[in-house]
This record gives sequence, C-alpha cells and structure tokens, in this order.
Amino acid sequence: MSDDSFIREVDEELRSDRMQSIWKRFGKYIIALAALIVVGTAADRGYDYWSSSKASKSGDTFLAALNLAREGQQEEALTALRQLEKEGYGSYSVLARMRAATVLVDTGDFQAAISDFSTIGNDGSVPASVRDIARIKAGYLLVDHGSYEDVAVQVEKLSGGENPMRHSAREALGLAAWKAGDYAKAREWFDLIAGDTGVPAGVSQRAGIMLDIITASGKAGQQS
Repeated sequence: MSDDSFIREVDEELRSDRMQSIWKRFGKYIIALAALIVVGTAADRGYDYWSSSKASKSGDTFLAALNLAREGQQEEALTALRQLEKEGYGSYSVLARMRAATVLVDTGDFQAAISDFSTIGNDGSVPASVRDIARIKAGYLLVDHGSYEDVAVQVEKLSGGENPMRHSAREALGLAAWKAGDYAKAREWFDLIAGDTGVPAGVSQRAGIMLDIITASGKAGQQS
C-alpha cells in the first residue's frame, strides 16, 4: 500500500467517526428539523389550497349576484351581495359593497346608495383608490340629490394637484354649481378641466359643452 492510499483510508475513517459522533449528538435535532420542513411545506400547500378555494367560492358568489342584477332581480342580488360583504374572501367583500350601492341606484334608492358610497369613501380599511371611486360616485349622485356643499364634502379634496380623480371631481363640482345657479363657480371648474392635460375624452367634451352653454346663457359672471 502506498503512503497516499494509506492517508486516504485514514482520512475516510476519521470522517466516518466524526459523522457518527455528530449523528449521536445531533441526530434527533436533525430529524426534528427535517420533520418541521415537511410539516411547514404541507401547511403552506394546505393554506394555498384553502385560500384558492375561498377566493373561488367568493368569486362564484359575486358573479352570481352580478347575473341576478343583470336579469333585473335586484332584491335577490342585493341579498347575495350583503352576504358577501360579511363573508367574502379578500377583495370580494369590498367589491360586494361597491356593487350593492350600485344596485341601490338601479332600484331608485338614491339616498341609501349615497350613504353606502360615502361610508366606503370614509372607511380607512378600504384601499385608497376604491375610496376615491366611491367618493366620486357619491358626488355624481349628489349633483341631482343634494346641494353643492354636499358634493363638495365628497369630492373637493380630490379636485386638486395630480389626483387621478381630479377631472371627475371637478366635473361633479361644476355640474353642482351650475345646478345651484352659481354660473361663475361652474365656469371656474369647467375651465380647470379644459386647461388641464390628460383629461378623459368624455369629460373634456362635456366640459366644453357646459362652457358653451354658460357662455350662450350670458350668465357666466352670475352667482346665485
């Protein structure tokens, strides 16, 4: 046997002895760690399945409620959506609240719809973008079912700066001012829309029409 072969065999024996020593001292911990990894992986997969199942069930309920509303069965749709508000998984609870308020509009219960949209708009647990949309919806409804001040409470805070909802907020405020007979204020809001960039085509066209109407009426400088 060469010196190199003898050294390799001794080295392998030493490694084997060390492994046995390590196993005797830490074997139970290694087994426990392996068990935890297996259990953790199983739990993670189980949670993913549970989460997916809950989301799927809520999604099916939401789509069923939309179909009921589309078919004119508003009361049944509202009942399903109210239930989903309480039991919906993830974002479906918020979607149900928004859709329920829309169903109330379809039934002609405007005050209840305004109240629901306003509540969502002031709910800190709801994502900011959804709160803003709810405020805009309440504002538009209040143009016909409230005062200028009511509209301002809902949307004026969204009308400035670079807020992505500013165009709709300004339109609601302009319409409310025009309805209240405050043509000067109405013109101010519609001028802001006309002078801004990135205004959606529909809002821009309506603002142009309202400015033409105010100019043609000869009341551009009048306040109520």
